[in-house]
Amino acid sequence: MGASYPSGRDVLRDAVRGQRRNVALGSFLGSGHQIGEALVPVLIGIVIDQAVTDSDTGALFLWLAILAVVYVGLALSFRIGAWSGEKASVQAEHSLRITLVRRVLDPGGGAEEGRLPGALANIATEDAKRVGVVNLALMFGISALMGLLTCAVVLLRTSVLLGLVVLLGTPVLLWLGHLLSKPLESRSEAEQERAAHASAVAADLVAGLRILKGIGGESTAIARYRTTSRDSLQATLRAARAQAFQNGMVLALTGCLIAVVALVGGRLAAQGSISLGELVSAVGLALFLLGPLETLAWVNAEFAQGRASAARIAEVLATPQAVTSGGRSLPQQVRGAVRLSGLSHGGLREVDLDIAPGELLGVVATDPAHAADLLRCLSRQTDPEAGTVELDGVPLRDLDPAELRTSLLVAEHDADLFEGTVRENVTAAVIASSESADPEAAMAAAGVAQVAQTLPDGEDTAVSERGRSLSGGQRQRVALARALAADRPVLVLHDPTTAVDAVTEARIAAGLREIRKGRTTVLVTTSPALLAVTDRVVLLDDGRIADTAPHTDLVRRHEAYRAAVLS
Repeated sequence: MGASYPSGRDVLRDAVRGQRRNVALGSFLGSGHQIGEALVPVLIGIVIDQAVTDSDTGALFLWLAILAVVYVGLALSFRIGAWSGEKASVQAEHSLRITLVRRVLDPGGGAEEGRLPGALANIATEDAKRVGVVNLALMFGISALMGLLTCAVVLLRTSVLLGLVVLLGTPVLLWLGHLLSKPLESRSEAEQERAAHASAVAADLVAGLRILKGIGGESTAIARYRTTSRDSLQATLRAARAQAFQNGMVLALTGCLIAVVALVGGRLAAQGSISLGELVSAVGLALFLLGPLETLAWVNAEFAQGRASAARIAEVLATPQAVTSGGRSLPQQVRGAVRLSGLSHGGLREVDLDIAPGELLGVVATDPAHAADLLRCLSRQTDPEAGTVELDGVPLRDLDPAELRTSLLVAEHDADLFEGTVRENVTAAVIASSESADPEAAMAAAGVAQVAQTLPDGEDTAVSERGRSLSGGQRQRVALARALAADRPVLVLHDPTTAVDAVTEARIAAGLREIRKGRTTVLVTTSPALLAVTDRVVLLDDGRIADTAPHTDLVRRHEAYRAAVLS
C-alpha cells in the first residue's frame, strides 16, 4: 500500500510536504505583498513630512511615482502568490483523492468495510478539499505574519512603545484565536460525519429507487432521508455557529488591538514624540493590521476544519487490509487446479473439494449464505477461518490478491456496469497481454449480440451509471460477457442468468460450456439449465458437502437438491 497514516497530523504533514515548492513560492510572494502593503502607510507619512508639509512639488511627484511602482509590485506579487497557493491547494487535494481511491481499490480490501459508498465519496471530495486548502491557509498565514512583523518593526522605529504593543499583542491574539478554534474543530468533524452519512444514505436510496417504487416504500425512504438530512443540517448549523462565534470574537479582539495602537499613537503625536506624518503612518498601520489579523483568524478556522477532515482521511487510509499479500507466486502457466482442504468459514464446515483443471463444476448451496461464504474465500476477499484454498498447489493466503485475480476471477451475481459503451463494459477486464481473449466470442456466448441488435447504436450504445439504461436481463448478459472476455484460467460465476428467460438461459448454458472448454469453471447456481451442462455438481447442505454427482443423479436421489434446484 505504501505510506500509512496513523493520524490526521501525518495526513496534514504530507499534504504540505508534497506541495512545499508551491507553498514556499506563494509564501515568498505573499510576504512581499504584505510587506509592500505595510510600507504604503509609511510612504504616505513620508510624503506628508517631506512633500506636503514643506510644499515640495518635486518630492511629491517623486514619492507618488514610488507609490505607483509599489502598487504595481503589490498587484503582481498577490496575483502570482495567490495562484501558487491555489495550485498547492488543488494539487494536494488531487493527490489525497488519488491516494484514497487507491486505498479503497486496493486488492487487499478493508477500507470499504462499515462504510457506505456515499460516505467514502464524501471523504474523497469534501474532506480532501479541506485538507488541500490547508496549503493555501499556510501560505496566507506566513504572509500575514510577515506583514505583522514588518508593521511591528516600522512602529518600533517610530516608537518603541507602539512596536511593543503590536509585538506583545499579536501573540496573545493568535493564542486566543487558537483556543476559540477548538469548538469549531470538533463541530466541523461532526458536521462532516453527518454530511457523509447523509450523502451515503442518498446514494443508497437512489441506487435502489426502482425497488423502492416497486414495493411502495417511497414514504419510508423519504422519512429516513428526512431524519438523516435534518441531523446533517443541525450539525452544519452548530459548526456555522462555532465559526461565527470564533470570527466575531477574533474581530472584536482585533478591533481592541487596533484601537490601542491608534490611541497610543495619538497620545505620542500630541506629546510631540512623533511627527504628523508618523502619526498618519501609525494610524494607517493600525488599520492595515486588520487585514493580517483577519487572515490569521481565517487561517485558524481552516486549520481547525483541515485537522478534522485529515483525521477522517487518516482513518480510511489506516484501515487494516482484509487480506495481506503473501510472498509466493503462481506458476507461469496456471493449470487451474483448485483444492479446498478442511475449509471452514462462516457457515461452511470442513469442506474438502478437488476441482480438476479444465473441469466445469456446478455448486448448489441449500443456504445462500453458504454460497456467499464460499465466494468470499475463492475471491480472497477474506481468508478462511480454518483450512486452505489452493490454486495449482499454492495456498491463496500466500499470494498477492492482485496477482491471484489475474488467474482466478469471481464474477458475483450483483456485479455493476459502468458508464461507457456496451463494448467498453465487456472489455473492461481484458488483460492487454492476453492473446486468447476474444470479446466477440464472449458476447456471443453471453447473448450480448442479441442485446446489441435491440439497441440504437449496437454494441457502441452508451450505458448509463450502473447500467440503469439497460433492463435487468441485458445488464446480466453484459456482466457475464465481461467475465468471459476476461479469459481467466479459473472463472467462478454466481447465478449469472437469474434475469433472463428460459430459452436464452439454455442458449447461454451451451455457449458457456463451449467458450470455457479446457478452462476451469465453477458455476455457483441453482439454475437447472446451467447445472445440466456441468461435468458434475457439488451439493452443499448445512455447510458441508452432502454429495457430488452429475445433475440428473442428484435430482433423483436428494430431496434437498430438488428443493433447491426445482422449486
